[in-house]
Amino acid sequence: MSRQSNRTTDSKKMNSELFTLTYGALVTQLCKDYENDEEVNKQLDKMGYNIGVRLIEDFLARSSIGRCQDFRETADVIAKIAFKMYLGITPSVTNWSPAGDEFSLMLENNPLVDFVELPDNHSTLIYSNLLCGVLRGALEMVQMAVDVRFVQDTLRGDSVTEIRMKFIKRIEENLPAGDE
Repeated sequence: MSRQSNRTTDSKKMNSELFTLTYGALVTQLCKDYENDEEVNKQLDKMGYNIGVRLIEDFLARSSIGRCQDFRETADVIAKIAFKMYLGITPSVTNWSPAGDEFSLMLENNPLVDFVELPDNHSTLIYSNLLCGVLRGALEMVQMAVDVRFVQDTLRGDSVTEIRMKFIKRIEENLPAGDE
């Protein structure tokens, strides 16, 4: 029985490492294709957004989560369920704004940056910017406009990776004429 358990663990570790290395190759290619880090950051965000738009359906189907009642519940679902499901980590939700419309996700271990060192000539590259796009795209599909950005990053020498999320507005569903 434990032999099967070890295979599953080894398989997950291999899948995680393969994903990390593949993502690294993607970022490397983007750095070659685009003139500057700002363009690469935009492309990573755009790719992440497109992934998030599609990933939300899989997440809702696999998690059986209903509609969140407020932004705090949304934050908990993202940290405790979504990140765990797709990246195998559970970031902490901290630094809530007094208005309750902004918080930070603190990632002690970002699996995307395993085996990564940023070269000196890419000091403005936001290597994991794909995650910001994924969060923005997924939340937009459930009628939440958010601003998502990296505040701290272990690749830049910070002790932790911090993603800051700010609620902008609830998006009203636009039904086609006659479908009301």
